Amino acid sequence: MYRENRGRGFNRGPREMHEVTCADCGKTTEVPFKPDGTRPVYCRDCYQKHKPKRF
Repeated sequence: MYRENRGRGFNRGPREMHEVTCADCGKTTEVPFKPDGTRPVYCRDCYQKHKPKRF
């Protein structure tokens, strides 16, 4: 049975990207959110080193 998309974001279109500097290595990267300056933002490679461990 077909279920209608109920606002879960499947058809949002392209995300607005924001250019930032990685807090670890200093490389310029883009993220899909606007950083507010309260937490560090990492590039993809550095994020892998800093992401929380999953149990």
